[in-house]
Amino acid sequence: MISICFVLGTRPEIIKLAPLIKLCKKKKIKSTIIHTGQHFDYNMEGRFFRDFSLKPNYFLKLNNSRSYNKNFIKKAVLKLIDYYKLINPDYIINQGDTNSVLASALAYKRIRNKIKSKLVHVEAGIRSFDKKMPEEINRIKADKISDILFAPTIIAKKNLVNEKLTKKKVYVVGNTISDTITQNFSKFKKKNNYKQFFFLTLHRPETVDNPKRLKTVIKTIINLTEELKTKIIFPIHPRTKKKIKNLKINNLEKLFIIKPCSYNESLGYQKKSKLVLTDSGGVQEEACILKTPCVTIRNNTERPETIKIKSNILTGYSAKLIKKAIYKMLKSKKSWENPYGKYVSAKIVKILIKEYKNEN
Repeated sequence: MISICFVLGTRPEIIKLAPLIKLCKKKKIKSTIIHTGQHFDYNMEGRFFRDFSLKPNYFLKLNNSRSYNKNFIKKAVLKLIDYYKLINPDYIINQGDTNSVLASALAYKRIRNKIKSKLVHVEAGIRSFDKKMPEEINRIKADKISDILFAPTIIAKKNLVNEKLTKKKVYVVGNTISDTITQNFSKFKKKNNYKQFFFLTLHRPETVDNPKRLKTVIKTIINLTEELKTKIIFPIHPRTKKKIKNLKINNLEKLFIIKPCSYNESLGYQKKSKLVLTDSGGVQEEACILKTPCVTIRNNTERPETIKIKSNILTGYSAKLIKKAIYKMLKSKKSWENPYGKYVSAKIVKILIKEYKNEN
């Protein structure tokens, strides 16, 4: 019988792998979950395991508040090598572009000839074309090392073709985030009673680690709350909170700052908001699927399909362009189609079973 090992370590990985893990259990496929501990804060990952009724089989506990990300990849590689030898699954599945993904790929590369496993990358081929982003390097390396690549869109597949990765097995299947949202719709659709608000998330290093950029973004959004008489709901990421404390920003209380919320609460806010403001790749996808206009405060995006269908707009970090984009997207007709497909997890499992049968 086919066996699969899921490696994850962050909130986005839990969210996007949850429907795939649940489907494997439903089909009685032997599944093992390894949690690297890349995110260690309960609000950032612990509650998401609870929300999706998942429990890791192994927890590496490689991060803590005193030594966050210090030698994380190196330590994770060594631990994962031991577990891969122990479990020796048919498939090792990684999702996305995190340091956990890179560590998993590097661990597999070192022992690929000593185990029967094949490495699978879910969400392969997405590119921002900005190699200053650690996530971009992680994606590229993971795709080069993996044996099977599940691309979410035709655009992502073209990126893989351009990188001459066609010798690998590449499949366009959509994005599992569509499954996650569909499966959780009944849980989030009635969340919150606010009538008019924007939903804001900020966490990327290129945004929050640059004091000038972060101050410009926050001040611009505060000014717009007054102009548009709109509440801004801002579930604040721990590192963003720490950075904002160091900036002397007037009228910060005009933002409705809350603790990181559950996934269903986040979807509820996005669904009912007039506009989503973000620097998150995953939120760009979610807002698109939920038919909420999105303004992405970044210089680039690895979700170009959202720009193409006009569910999303890029602003960079200029106050003038952020403001212009917000006014433009408030007039959006919301007529776009979901570019991320349906029943994505089922497609992935079907392909893996077929590949397993062909090789055995």
